[in-house]
Amino acid sequence: MIRCFEPIVDSQCKLVILGSMPGEESLKQQQYYAFKRNQFWKMIYLIFGEVLSDDYNEKKSFLLKHNIALWDVLKNCEREGSLDSKIKNETANDFEGFFNRYPNLKYVSFNGTKAYHSFKKYVGFDLKSNLEYFQLPSTSPANTQRLEEKIKAWERIKNLV
Repeated sequence: MIRCFEPIVDSQCKLVILGSMPGEESLKQQQYYAFKRNQFWKMIYLIFGEVLSDDYNEKKSFLLKHNIALWDVLKNCEREGSLDSKIKNETANDFEGFFNRYPNLKYVSFNGTKAYHSFKKYVGFDLKSNLEYFQLPSTSPANTQRLEEKIKAWERIKNLV
């Protein structure tokens, strides 16, 4: 059984980006999106026109500076490897408690299909009526969509925070 990380969040966050579950390299390093081929950090910095930092603490501060929270839909699961398609026996995080603790959150975005479908299945979209939900293309290297197309979709978050 593998477990997700604690969220990166503070009381000022307006948007939360939800992944499914950290991959093997992320779990090994205890850092969100640690796998070098995952485009999450590269894209988030590009969207805001800033230079990507290699320092994980700076990356976390960057998100909070832009009022962005980061977490995963799944609290724990079984999985061989890093592919979302290999996830089984999953349990969702406590989003009712999360949204109650962070009432400034207005937007919930999903990094890929698995995060979206898991949230829909285990949590649902009627938990809080004031939230706007939307799915973004996965930043995983398994998603072969061109980087430019992903960035265009992800730019939406810049206008929300």
